[in-house]
Amino acid sequence: MKRRNFIGTSAAASVGLFTAKTSAAMPKNEEEIELLKGNINHSACRWCYSKIPMEEFLKNLNDLGVKAMDLTGPEDWPLMKKYNIHASMCWGAGMGIEKGWNDPSLHEALIADYQKIIPKVAEAGYTNLICFSGNRNGMDDEVGLKNCAEGLKKIMPLAEKHGVVLQMELLNSKVDHKDYMCDHSAWGVALCKAIGSENFKLLYDIYHMQIMEGDIIRTIQEFHPYFGHYHTGGNPGRHEINDTQELFYPAIMKAIIETGFKGHVAQEFIPTWQDPIAALKEGISICDV
Repeated sequence: MKRRNFIGTSAAASVGLFTAKTSAAMPKNEEEIELLKGNINHSACRWCYSKIPMEEFLKNLNDLGVKAMDLTGPEDWPLMKKYNIHASMCWGAGMGIEKGWNDPSLHEALIADYQKIIPKVAEAGYTNLICFSGNRNGMDDEVGLKNCAEGLKKIMPLAEKHGVVLQMELLNSKVDHKDYMCDHSAWGVALCKAIGSENFKLLYDIYHMQIMEGDIIRTIQEFHPYFGHYHTGGNPGRHEINDTQELFYPAIMKAIIETGFKGHVAQEFIPTWQDPIAALKEGISICDV
């Protein structure tokens, strides 16, 4: 199940995400994470665990010491507050990944949509709200950047007023999101500069950018002022972030810490283990440097 198919649906309508865990993939240590170091603010993306009922998953996060969850909307927030789980990346506006701010014909509807959700995010006590460029559909990247900037500038005063940070996600257009425009860090940074507001940042997805450009640590070091949030995922496959894939997350996390980043890092890998919470526990442990 891809995230694009999860947007706008309830967890109850989700299909199973998980495949069987082989004995070779079993974690060597089944003990609970007793104490997190506090250098990384951990989060987990709800859609990756949508087979687990929301309340049960919130209890799992409390057991793991994880205090935040990504990609949730107003319908989720009351129950999250009950379990003291912060909404580290909100959604609830827009037309999904493929239709976004690069299309001027959508600006009127998008502006109205974001004008409704921005105050709700602030009222709930949250900060980050996701947005997307949309697909190219034959559009030149420079034209698309200009269109995104023109549309987003119209809602930035409202975002600034409410202390909400809009975050456009960097996604790969090679494997998962064919034709998506915001698929390179340099393009996203250029958009940030064109908008010129501290309330517009990039959601730097490590998995996606490994596919598109690699050079993860150097990119983080160079462009970190424009990155407001991070997502993880193992490449290839977008599964567990252990030694079954090519990224070395402890070094990446150390690089993030060295930039002075105080936001959240959310696990966004799709578990293949029979026990997805055990897989999440391992991911948190790997990133807790």
